[in-house]
Amino acid sequence: MTAKRAVVVIAVVFIAYAVLLGWRGVLLIGTGDPVAIGLGIAVLVIPLLGLYLVWREIQFGRRTEALARELAEAGELPVDDLPRRPSGRVERAAADAAFTQYKEEAEAAPEDWRVWFRLSTAYDAAGDRKRARSSMRTAIAHHDRA
Repeated sequence: MTAKRAVVVIAVVFIAYAVLLGWRGVLLIGTGDPVAIGLGIAVLVIPLLGLYLVWREIQFGRRTEALARELAEAGELPVDDLPRRPSGRVERAAADAAFTQYKEEAEAAPEDWRVWFRLSTAYDAAGDRKRARSSMRTAIAHHDRA
């Protein structure tokens, strides 16, 4: 199963869950009991918040994919040729070297979205998902301004 299909399946399952949970919230509100009404409102808020978060993640993935496609078309997509351990993880020293190189590029050209994209891939190779996502958000923001 491809990643896109997996996302679609998960999104459909979540939407079904949100609809069922939302219906329970409506039923609780319909009882007229103040405690049940409060609980029903809370039950309605949870799927709405979840739907918003799922939507944001899907948008993030779509935007990241668009940037990668644009870099690939320009022949500027970073090559994943770092040495790997038998487990498949990137050798730490190689990931650190790539990270250092891309960090220096980002410091030299802080408005270039391409540099931030490459820095994001280096963070990801090093296993630092939080910084990888943050760098990718920066890349997306700079791309939008360009």
